[in-house]
Amino acid sequence: MSEDSRQHDTKYMISGDSISKGVIYDELKSKYVVLEDNYVSLLQNKLKGAVRNTARFGNTLMKGVGYLKKDVLKEKPDIVLIEYGGNDCDFHWNEIADNPEAHHIPKTDFAAFERMLTETIEYLRSLQITPVLMNLPPLNADKYFKWVSRNNPEAETNILKWLGSVTKIYWWQERYNSTIVKVAEKTKTKCIDIRGAFLEHPDFTKFICVDGIHPNQDGHRIISDKVLEFVRTHYHHLLRDKSDLAADC
Repeated sequence: MSEDSRQHDTKYMISGDSISKGVIYDELKSKYVVLEDNYVSLLQNKLKGAVRNTARFGNTLMKGVGYLKKDVLKEKPDIVLIEYGGNDCDFHWNEIADNPEAHHIPKTDFAAFERMLTETIEYLRSLQITPVLMNLPPLNADKYFKWVSRNNPEAETNILKWLGSVTKIYWWQERYNSTIVKVAEKTKTKCIDIRGAFLEHPDFTKFICVDGIHPNQDGHRIISDKVLEFVRTHYHHLLRDKSDLAADC
């Protein structure tokens, strides 16, 4: 991004799924809720300019790109943070539980995910918009397996029969994560290593909700801190200083 961004209020857009939407599982309420202090809202107060969060629960990359192309033409952001993969690598687990012998495919084909991610970056650059990628927080395979099988012994047996091993869930998600990193390198796009930030902790699972996949409140703080570290390193002029904060008081 050029230094021209100093001359106007920078516009940021977040394009992603439920993680960027701020969705967590509230165990007391036994339902998904939007965390008020999610990583995007925490960033809003630290960055110069406006942050527009267009992330949606359940978004795959294919769904998200459709919205993104409309949103960027309307909002004209300077920087777009792209966060996808968690839903793309997911399967229709009910179908697997019902028929473990059948052939099952993820919600987004592996090759299609790489191609669409690359095309999205090229599209944003054609509009003079800076794309930034975010990789995937690690999942807790054991909890996620219990979650998708709904603690149903028969479903667990059938899903495990299809998987072969619960650890395959982590391995499969890691393939999509590696693709994000690969696309970043291939297209020379900056990528925020969210996964690495979680894995710095000996027990990263305490930052993941009971469903095994959504970061909890502490997990969102980890994401926010990592994004701020990235901005401090690459776009320091976009951080609000004390005078900016004092002006809001």
